[in-house]
Amino acid sequence: MHFRRIAEHLAPFYSPPVRPENLQQIGEELAIKWDDGGESFIPLEKMRRACPCAGCAGEKDIMGNVYRGSEKPLSPASFRLVRLAHVGGYALQPVWGDGHSTGLFSFDYLRKIAEPT
Repeated sequence: MHFRRIAEHLAPFYSPPVRPENLQQIGEELAIKWDDGGESFIPLEKMRRACPCAGCAGEKDIMGNVYRGSEKPLSPASFRLVRLAHVGGYALQPVWGDGHSTGLFSFDYLRKIAEPT
């Protein structure tokens, strides 16, 4: 019962994660219709350059230092989306035209990178 009271107390502060209802590639963008009614359009080049995998974004150690390998040049194939796979109920895993496929894009991260910069 104690956990139920805590959950009831926190309910007004909790918002369930937003999930995509529909995904489509439209030209050079990924169009996402979210289950809260919102829409996002992410240029594929921007999405690939924002890849969160360790090879692209680096890895942090316990002190917060980021370690990256050497930067690899990206070709036009690097920005061609071959397919998208759902990972659990929280992320997408794109496969790019150059074979890169190790980035897991959480739904929250996709929404964040879709915002204008």
